[in-house]
Amino acid sequence: MIITLIGARPQFVKAAVVSKAFIEKGIPETIVHSGQHYDERMSQIFWEELGIPQPRYNLNIGSGSHAVQTAGMMTGLESIINNLNETPKAVLLYGDTNTTVAGSLVASKLHIPVIHIEAGLRSFNRTMPEEINRVVTDHLSDLLFCPSESAVRQLATEGIVSNVHNVGDVMYDSFLTFSTLAKKINPVISGIDIGAAFTLLTLHRPSNTDSKEQLSKILTSLGALPTRIIWPVHPRNRGHIRELTLPPNVTITEPFSYFQMLLVLEKCHSVITDSGGLQKEAYWAKKPCITLREETEWTETLEGGWNQLAPPADSNLLNAYKTHPGLPWKPLYGDGKASDKIAGIIAGRYYR
Repeated sequence: MIITLIGARPQFVKAAVVSKAFIEKGIPETIVHSGQHYDERMSQIFWEELGIPQPRYNLNIGSGSHAVQTAGMMTGLESIINNLNETPKAVLLYGDTNTTVAGSLVASKLHIPVIHIEAGLRSFNRTMPEEINRVVTDHLSDLLFCPSESAVRQLATEGIVSNVHNVGDVMYDSFLTFSTLAKKINPVISGIDIGAAFTLLTLHRPSNTDSKEQLSKILTSLGALPTRIIWPVHPRNRGHIRELTLPPNVTITEPFSYFQMLLVLEKCHSVITDSGGLQKEAYWAKKPCITLREETEWTETLEGGWNQLAPPADSNLLNAYKTHPGLPWKPLYGDGKASDKIAGIIAGRYYR
């Protein structure tokens, strides 16, 4: 069997299409949920919407420091693997979360092959915990699936050249599949008007939200923009926001389900975010995006000005908002069939 370890919203979205491809290829999979996202709207509703096979195990880790989370995941996953009736063929991991690095450390120490989806991405900012997680995981992985040729080249500069595959981005598979489905379902979004022009905002990185001063600066910048802003607030940030004054053009709401997010993305005229995944989804939806960071691991989205980096400061954000894409849109990150390619390679490697 393949053990898939997931624990955060973007990983649920990616697992939905890859697990479906596994079923079609006859690859046995055991899903372990780390519990990193433990809020129901951040977790369980995704299973219900996306049709992901229910996890066989849930580590129920919840919140905590990076060390507490990672240690709890490692202990829990090691116990599960040691008590299985058979040794897994591999442990499959997505992205760059604490869940990801915990899985890579446990599997490698138990001499179980590690499969990493979204390998080769780099922001080159070691102050970001995600950068540490992705670098460590890549260097412990036995099979690496990259979303772009630049990711393949980056791995080569680090000496990783064996079993590296450019398959495209599985999140593009999910975007194509579920955007169509979201339009058919047309999920209800209560309490906000998505018929009039607005900008979609998401904000969750600790560097932007854990400091009251930094968050206040971002809100001031947002208040200077000539646009209505809709902000689905991550549960961990609710307390911070209560201590600050929202600009009149910013409306906060509960977190969206994935289908709701896709519908809101289709209706908005632009996106402001510090997320990794939403940068790509905005690009695929052909919406101009401003990323509230000094760097991005998705460098291809910057070409032509479809995505702009704007470290949170009044002038940066306002100037970026006034700038429009300068080049035509072009496809990025594969052809929407990454999950099928991944399942085919895994089937050929482990289930001949």
